[in-house]
Amino acid sequence: MRKIKLTVIAISALFIANAFAQETLKLQDTLKPKFEVKVITSVESIIPDGLGRSRLISANDKRDYKKFTSTQTEDDNTRNKSKRKDIRVKDFEETKLLNFYNVAGIRFQNIAANDAVISSKLTSMIAEGWDLIFVTSAVESDSGEKDGNGIFITRYIFKRKID
Repeated sequence: MRKIKLTVIAISALFIANAFAQETLKLQDTLKPKFEVKVITSVESIIPDGLGRSRLISANDKRDYKKFTSTQTEDDNTRNKSKRKDIRVKDFEETKLLNFYNVAGIRFQNIAANDAVISSKLTSMIAEGWDLIFVTSAVESDSGEKDGNGIFITRYIFKRKID
């Protein structure tokens, strides 16, 4: 009889512990901070003679990447059939920047002006509660005498806690 009581107590304790653990997990999920991410991109032209276009771009519209993603497997290699028009964002902020070059060559005043405009945007984002978490940049530059194209691109990645 005593073994049965101990077994019943042990089983009851397991049920209570399990229920408590599930409630703790639910509570942790509700307490877990949620974040959103925003990417700001600067595209600065390095095309000689000032012929390029330089901009600071920030999307106002959101996209769910899952709608445009497919998973390739050995058994199913069906490609994602998303339409470009569905991916394209038409609601975005475009801030004009100056080109690195003008007719006389590289223009350091233009670089300083772009730095000031980009700093203003980044300062504004930080004031709005965004944290700058990562910056990455790349260059596609002049590859020779007949290639007059090039851009300098920088992506600023921010995160902000969602209440």
